[in-house]
Amino acid sequence: MSLPFWHIDAFADGPFTGNPAGVILLDEWRDGNALKTIAREINLPATAFAVAADGEADFAIRWFSPRGEIGLCGHGTLAAGYALIGDGDAVTFATHTAGLVRVTRDGEMLGLSLPTIRAEPEYLPDAVEVIGGSPIETLWHERGYGILRYEEAAEVRALKPDFAALARMGDVQFSATAPGTETDIVSRVFTSRGGEDAVTGSAHSLLTPYWAAQLGRTSFTAFQASPRGGFLGCRLDGDRAMLSGRCVTVVEGRFLA
Repeated sequence: MSLPFWHIDAFADGPFTGNPAGVILLDEWRDGNALKTIAREINLPATAFAVAADGEADFAIRWFSPRGEIGLCGHGTLAAGYALIGDGDAVTFATHTAGLVRVTRDGEMLGLSLPTIRAEPEYLPDAVEVIGGSPIETLWHERGYGILRYEEAAEVRALKPDFAALARMGDVQFSATAPGTETDIVSRVFTSRGGEDAVTGSAHSLLTPYWAAQLGRTSFTAFQASPRGGFLGCRLDGDRAMLSGRCVTVVEGRFLA
């Protein structure tokens, strides 16, 4: 079969920055093993698969990494929205884990609405040992999301986690964060599944309510200081994290499978 395919850098100011994602538009769903095989062949951090839907959503969406299905993928959703929004102002996706997720157009930017994840203060000595540095606060959410808050951005940039030890901690994701220099906040995101993420939408669902409270305002700018790097706008709107960023198409064509 010949399927529309895009390779898109999401939360990117130019090619080869931000977080890369594949997007494939299917005419109907295939089984999960087939989608995983395609994602492994594409070999990007995430591939978003979309199928046209009826009702409130324009498309249903699922995300796969080369290792398997992803429960929620912010950068993959933003990339899919960029590929499929066409001439419209918005495109809505039906997900298994987060209900309806909408990508909207705002000038040159795209906006993405995700449910917030609110972590609570908790002592995380194992995480601190693995991630490193001397965080001034640690927080945890039962779904496996942690925050390590540092005093300065330089501390976050200097971290050298023990990724082998991190991989043994189960399905976890830790956001190391501090006030930024060129943006309001800076972060790096480390997961037991793949080491360091390039730019992570789900992490900013966690960081948005935390930093909104710390900064005393509902909107701020963010930079994820991975080797690729990526800029995000973050705004707290009730129980939603409104993230914004740019996308760049690197490859567009057909996937023959």
